[in-house]
Amino acid sequence: MTKTQRASDQWLAEVAKGIRQRVLGHSLKNNGGYMSQACSAAELLSCMYGGLIDLPEVPEPLLPRPFAGTPGIAGKNRETGIEFHGGRKPDRDRLISSPAHYALVIYAAMIESGRLHEDALNDFNKDGSTVEMIGAEHSPGFETTTGSLAQAISQASGIAIARKIRKETGNTWVFMSDGEFQEGQTWEALQAASFHNLGNLKVIVDVNQGQCDGPMDQVMSIEPLASKIEAFGWEVVRVDGHDTDAIFDAGKTVTDKPLMILCYTDPVRGLPIMQSRFPTLHYLRFTSETEKATYAAAYQEMSK
Repeated sequence: MTKTQRASDQWLAEVAKGIRQRVLGHSLKNNGGYMSQACSAAELLSCMYGGLIDLPEVPEPLLPRPFAGTPGIAGKNRETGIEFHGGRKPDRDRLISSPAHYALVIYAAMIESGRLHEDALNDFNKDGSTVEMIGAEHSPGFETTTGSLAQAISQASGIAIARKIRKETGNTWVFMSDGEFQEGQTWEALQAASFHNLGNLKVIVDVNQGQCDGPMDQVMSIEPLASKIEAFGWEVVRVDGHDTDAIFDAGKTVTDKPLMILCYTDPVRGLPIMQSRFPTLHYLRFTSETEKATYAAAYQEMSK
């Protein structure tokens, strides 16, 4: 199997647009969705599934299996969503997605990039489905259960250590949100990853500067974030999270330290009418038929 190549600029732009459009369409149909996360992370995810992360290919867009049941002893029902990332291969990368509430956005990214069948969203958030609203280890594209937030770097560090012991050459990546830097476990994990010299661990962060309770700088500021992470022994690169060239260049950073890519993003990018809802951006639920019609018109414009 050949290594993943960087997708074209046109492909990256089309996938990012498709993510925003698909999440908005789903939100209109279901009267709600994590839309600001789609706006902020669309380019990040298009890059991640467009060659930044060296994931194995899948033969065709996959349909998720139903929930198999509660996991038990001897491996019973211990299925994960790694098949949508092409499975485990020692010379290829692994991806741990941390912000489970981004699930719809991640599903949209996998549909747009040809990994997940678009019919999968027909079972979104239904009993017996693995296409959960808050992604779990059995959900498409998820390999671990990462909520409460901030567990993913710890989990990925364990995977990265095991891969070093096994002399696997693939990297382990984490996708996370900036709100997770308000959690103590994140900082413990940063310290441990640096201590264990995990140069095979890379993290990409959607720094959209918001969380469920409002703007980060009003709830609890995490800045200066880059210098704090550097103090824990990491290599840190700051980029514009909507600049795909900058994101790919950051991913090429040569270092023997764990790598943190801080992608500063706009939570209303591609859907500027959302700015009128500021600071209530975390979840889009329509307050009236008039507001919903306004977003429906924006969806039609986005579809052109």
